[in-house]
Amino acid sequence: VQLQASGGGLVQVGGSQRLSCVASGRVFAINYMGWYRQVPGNQRELVALTKYDFTPTDKFTNYTDSVKGRFTITGSFLAKAVYLQMDRLMPEDSGTYFCTAELWEREDSGKRTYWGPGTLVTVSS
Repeated sequence: VQLQASGGGLVQVGGSQRLSCVASGRVFAINYMGWYRQVPGNQRELVALTKYDFTPTDKFTNYTDSVKGRFTITGSFLAKAVYLQMDRLMPEDSGTYFCTAELWEREDSGKRTYWGPGTLVTVSS
């Protein structure tokens, strides 16, 4: 399984950007997909994570406090994808965004966590 993200780039303060991440390869089921962010010198931190549309009953979605009300995460099991709509961007939103997914490749494989290579988001003031 590979995760491929797209949508990063340079954006002005107050602008919007949409990140997409698609899982390719054999996927039996997905527990969650989400996004982490990392800036140089800091640890990778959770931005948003969702189980929506991936599990039949659990609609859990979580955001880090700094993005609540500005970012929206959605997922699609059919597309094996997760999206992050980022609005009212601020300079502190800048960083490399990593897509992550916890999933099963096969019914009997056990779940594993996968990471994409990262996409850079730069918010200029």
